[in-house]
Amino acid sequence: MAAMGIGLLLQERGLVSRDQLDEAIETQTRTGERLDHVLVRLGYVRSEDVLQAIGQQFSMPIVDLSSAEVPQEILELLPSRLVFKQQCVPIERQGKTLRVATCDPFELTAFDELRLLTNMDIELVLADEADLRKFIRTHYGVAGDTLEALGAGQEKADATTQISEEALDQAEQASVIRLVNDLLIEAVRERATDVHIEPYEGSLEIRYRVDGILVQAGVPATVNQFRNAIVSRLKIMANLNVAEKRIPQDGRITLRRDGREYDLRVSIIPMLFGEGIVIRILSKTAALLELDELGMEPQVKEHWDHLITRPHGILLVTGPTGSGKSTTLYASLNQIVSDEVKIITVEDPAEYNITGVNQIQVQRDVGLDFAAGMRSILRHDPDVIMVGEIRDQETAVMAVQASLTGHLVFSTLHTNNAAGALPRLLDMGIEPFLVSSTIEGVIAQRLVRRVCKQCSMPWQPEPAELPLGWPEPESPLFRGQGCRECRNTGFHGRVGIYELLRVNERIRELIIQRVNAGRLAEAAEEDDLLHSLLSSGRLKVANGLTTPSEVARVTRD
Repeated sequence: MAAMGIGLLLQERGLVSRDQLDEAIETQTRTGERLDHVLVRLGYVRSEDVLQAIGQQFSMPIVDLSSAEVPQEILELLPSRLVFKQQCVPIERQGKTLRVATCDPFELTAFDELRLLTNMDIELVLADEADLRKFIRTHYGVAGDTLEALGAGQEKADATTQISEEALDQAEQASVIRLVNDLLIEAVRERATDVHIEPYEGSLEIRYRVDGILVQAGVPATVNQFRNAIVSRLKIMANLNVAEKRIPQDGRITLRRDGREYDLRVSIIPMLFGEGIVIRILSKTAALLELDELGMEPQVKEHWDHLITRPHGILLVTGPTGSGKSTTLYASLNQIVSDEVKIITVEDPAEYNITGVNQIQVQRDVGLDFAAGMRSILRHDPDVIMVGEIRDQETAVMAVQASLTGHLVFSTLHTNNAAGALPRLLDMGIEPFLVSSTIEGVIAQRLVRRVCKQCSMPWQPEPAELPLGWPEPESPLFRGQGCRECRNTGFHGRVGIYELLRVNERIRELIIQRVNAGRLAEAAEEDDLLHSLLSSGRLKVANGLTTPSEVARVTRD
């Protein structure tokens, strides 16, 4: 009822069409999201317009919680249980009237509970949902209601013996399940790529990596009391040995949220004060991007397009963990997939599903690693092979042999720059003449934070504000001022910067001579075969996509 109410309200005000509303309703039946959330996600309406429409319909004032300062005694007028349940916060008290901010005024009956609890008149005001969630996280903590319930359960267990141990265990188990779910769902909402759970002597720190930067999750300090329960719950979810606390363990969790499926890679390591956990979040249903959407410059893309259509050879993508290497490989494969080409991949894990590509997932527990997968692939008559990573000599040898027998091989390698990939293969024990005759091109890449589109403003930096060696710009640059969309960071999302090294006869001769990466890079620049990371970054800065400090941060050796 509330969903249809907001949909019809937006349609009546001309903010969405009937066709858009019908599409959103159909999507909502699959995902279970709120209808206005679906419309915003589909790009049919802005969240600000939805807020204004609801405010006008209900004659409710709109407040900005991003800058609101509320005294602690006001916050304590509502228990965190109700704050989380109703998604509302007390912000002001005037005599017997309590002003409460909400983002969903459609369920008005829910606020009767607030009147009964506080014995006060409730005046509702509207707030942006993202601001409201951030306000709750800041003042009550992520999963603050669940931690409060767990703490109350412990106090109850200490105070009485009339409740059975089994009933208390069941209640605590349910609360721990909810606590872990809240932490994971909040990470997904915040666009986190990783969740770090770190045990210290007197505390448990939980941080999210958002746009490549670690930020505090905002969990109350009381979470430390339940560190063992959190670890046990995650082990159960990842099908790991709960009793084993002495050795590292790795597992996977599948999480479904708002119609999307996420693959969570869990790594647990014993540390001095408990077990440390890192959870990598990969979206199985994320849309595949095109190479130019990733940030590849036209000049680089033109050369890369030529390389990925070659009949044989090895193409490498290098960079640190989390620099977008796999995404670049997927976008490349998606560009060349056709009825005439057979593509087989061996991955750990398979992050995207590509129609027309045969994908194999590594399963080391049964002996299916990259090298074993490569051996099997060659018996399936492929044209193009993608191996997730060259980690050892055996996999490198298999990749070289595959390219020599007429296959185009894609893979990734961990090196700092493109030229460094060639000596790295030599260090693995591959003969120089084999490396020189098979490598066709190498891309090195990084991800820089993108300037927030909502608060981007022209900026004329002072010389002291530029990284060492950065030329003074001839025209204004751009940077974000900070807004609710970017959580006041000035950045929202990331974009790639790319270094492409192509190989010619001179480079092949230098590989045979085993020259170092620096000499290879010099020769490639002299022959106009190298487009550097720094030049790619400077182009992004000139186009207003990022800032000099961001480029310096990720390109620093």
